[in-house]
Amino acid sequence: MRTLLIAGNWKMNMGPKETADFFAQLDDAAQKEITGVEAAVCPPFASLSSAFSSRKAGSAVKIGAQNVHFEDNGAYTGEISTTMLNELGCDFVILGHSERREYFSEDDAIINKKVKKALADGITPIVCVGEVLSERKENRHFDVVKEQIAGSLAGLSEADVKKIVIAYEPVWAIGTGETASPEQAQEMHAFIRKELVGLVGQSTADTVRILYGGSMKPGNADELLRQPDVDGGLIGGASLKPSDFSQLVSIAAGQE
Repeated sequence: MRTLLIAGNWKMNMGPKETADFFAQLDDAAQKEITGVEAAVCPPFASLSSAFSSRKAGSAVKIGAQNVHFEDNGAYTGEISTTMLNELGCDFVILGHSERREYFSEDDAIINKKVKKALADGITPIVCVGEVLSERKENRHFDVVKEQIAGSLAGLSEADVKKIVIAYEPVWAIGTGETASPEQAQEMHAFIRKELVGLVGQSTADTVRILYGGSMKPGNADELLRQPDVDGGLIGGASLKPSDFSQLVSIAAGQE
């Protein structure tokens, strides 16, 4: 049985004060350790320290970053290393998000180096894959995702793959209010798992969590999370509101 993961990607939102306010307002129930459910938030770099200091004592909510460099240190102005994330205590790092691919020209080779670096230093990568609207309309969405999986995970062992999380992002559904239907989400998640079987075998593929990352919110989460290969959500806008995030965790726990 795979543990569901509700992971908030705050993107370039929520400064240190807003981050402190978020944790102050977050329901206690959402911060408890819940069997079968894991919760995490990924603030911007400037707010990571605030997240750690504002998180209530005993809270089970984990904290991650939105990106990391593949080198230990050096002349990389504006970048952050795994050493820095480890010093803070980060559990996760989002890699290969569609916005990083589009706006910062990150390709699968770069993402692959970052994935390997995160794994080597004990941080769980949430590896994002997904197609844009034109690729889906041209019926190329499976080919696009297949290529991203192969490139992003190139050279990883079975033991490595067991440690990663994959997030499927239908890019056409990010921040648009559009959502893939539960059937569309399940179809792609099942395809991703099949690709993993080809790479590392069935038993390993069955352990990998595959999150849905296209405008999941309280109103559609239950139906999406009921799909057999949907193992949680990489949440954008809804993760910025403590009440919505709490509700998503509750839905995942089967409490709604």
